[in-house]
Amino acid sequence: MALPSEKPESETEAKPARSLGPLRMIFREALKYPWHYTAAMIALLVTATVTSLALPSALKLIIDRGFGGEEDVGRWFRYLLILVGVLGLGTAVRFYFISWLGERVVADVRTRVYDNLLRLSPSFFEENSPKEISSRMVADTAIIEQVVGTTLSVALRNTIMVILGVGYLFWLAPQLAVWLVLGLPLVMIPLVVFGRRLKGVSRDSQDRVADVGGITTEVLSAMKIVQGFNQEGRESGRFAAAVERTFATAKVRIMLRAVMTALLITLIFGGLVLLLWRGAVLVTTGEITGGTIGAFIFAGVIVAGSAGALTEVMGDLLRGAGAASRLGELMAEEPVITAPARPQALPHPPRGSLAFSGVTFSYPTRPGENAIADFTLTVEPGETVAIVGPSGAGKSTVFQLAERFYDPQAGTVRMDGVPLTQADPAEVRRRMALVPQEGVLFAANARDNLRYGAWDASDEAIWEAARAANAEQFLRDLPDGLDTFLGEGGARLSGGQRQRMAIARALLRDAPILLLDEATSALDAESERLVQDALERLMAERTTLVIAHRLATVRAADRIVVMEGGRIVEIGDHASLSAEGGLYARLAALQFADTANPA
Repeated sequence: MALPSEKPESETEAKPARSLGPLRMIFREALKYPWHYTAAMIALLVTATVTSLALPSALKLIIDRGFGGEEDVGRWFRYLLILVGVLGLGTAVRFYFISWLGERVVADVRTRVYDNLLRLSPSFFEENSPKEISSRMVADTAIIEQVVGTTLSVALRNTIMVILGVGYLFWLAPQLAVWLVLGLPLVMIPLVVFGRRLKGVSRDSQDRVADVGGITTEVLSAMKIVQGFNQEGRESGRFAAAVERTFATAKVRIMLRAVMTALLITLIFGGLVLLLWRGAVLVTTGEITGGTIGAFIFAGVIVAGSAGALTEVMGDLLRGAGAASRLGELMAEEPVITAPARPQALPHPPRGSLAFSGVTFSYPTRPGENAIADFTLTVEPGETVAIVGPSGAGKSTVFQLAERFYDPQAGTVRMDGVPLTQADPAEVRRRMALVPQEGVLFAANARDNLRYGAWDASDEAIWEAARAANAEQFLRDLPDGLDTFLGEGGARLSGGQRQRMAIARALLRDAPILLLDEATSALDAESERLVQDALERLMAERTTLVIAHRLATVRAADRIVVMEGGRIVEIGDHASLSAEGGLYARLAALQFADTANPA
């Protein structure tokens, strides 16, 4: 199924959720570590209590008693220093355990999401962009890390401090507390209004910065084209325009921030002055002490700051809920292709037969269009069958169904007589080795790439496979041999070398059924000769299905299946099909004529 279309508002920003409900998933993950969670909560309670109650009370004692003429003034300051020490230690403990939980939860969520993605069928990635999924894995988990490691802690701490602080204020001076509570909305309303506007402008600013980065990457990656077509001046102008748009957006953001800062400073300090004024009157009348007014102002600043922080973190919490919801969808996604409850065992030893009976199939993204229709073909053990035809004929779909990446809507695919839908997909795929059109390599060393299909293969077996694939020489010439890092996608190797690596990997797999998908189509003549020699050794004594556009590579096949429009239109060997004068004969005439008369 396709996930809801929920594109990030920028490359790194998730769309906020409408409620905080999805954060329950984050809490469940955090509660898997009760000791760390408990330690973090205790430290949070201690620091919140010390900040909102103990410090103002200590300040009151210092003013009323320390400054009131008592001989041992230092006693009250020692108490204050002890509280400061407790606050510092508690903050350090809270920071450590909250940050630990944030990192641990993110690590667990990433692992769970990735493990589930590996279970999903290719149809899921046909309907959902891998780029967007990658964005969820990176950007959304970063948001969750911020929420768990910072935002939740700030929200909980400030909520406790507001509750305790307001209660303490009413206990100290109810008549002043009423005015403070009534005045808080005057500060909060502009903070919320300007905060939302500033957040929108900040998002626009991030988008403009992303535009600058996108232009830079695009142009520098195509520098030969830019310089070859003398477009340096145009690209410089395009970049300058993007930079100016970024600056224009930044000016709006700066102006909003300046106005908001001026307004908040005026309201907050103006309110404090009014409270001090009222408090001074109460002190002169003897209704409260100087220590009380000092503690009240101190606690009032804490309450106001905590309330302001709560309004700011709400947006972050909603973004975190949105990120949690998106990742939760990936974790909850179920694979379409699964093993039955009681899978039927494939026969041992494997024979290597493959049979398609009346198979009709449409891809999920094209439900009304048959990729193949009424396809019937039996490949006998040890037989080499080539599948040819124009683009879009359905050749690659046959391979997709053989490996059970998809199930047909009608008909049956059997391996050694067992319907694939009744077998374990992992067991089916263990009996196949694929050599794709382009040798897919991973950002790892040569050894790990070669043994990808047989992870426990020894170095001796690896070199034997490399020798059979005509890959031994260039592998030995690498700086560190099999330990040489091949770069992203095998970038340190040529196309022919990557293809011979793919063949060696298939040899190590030692599977009874071999699938060759245009294995030589993108190679030069010399590389094709080396790869073709390796393929002939690989195909020996194996059942082989070959997809090819170059008909010269399949003339020696036992049978050639010609497809058009998802159906089989001809079957035979090269000689008989050429003599029939059908589609194969026309394709062969065109290709062999081009070979005989190169331009």
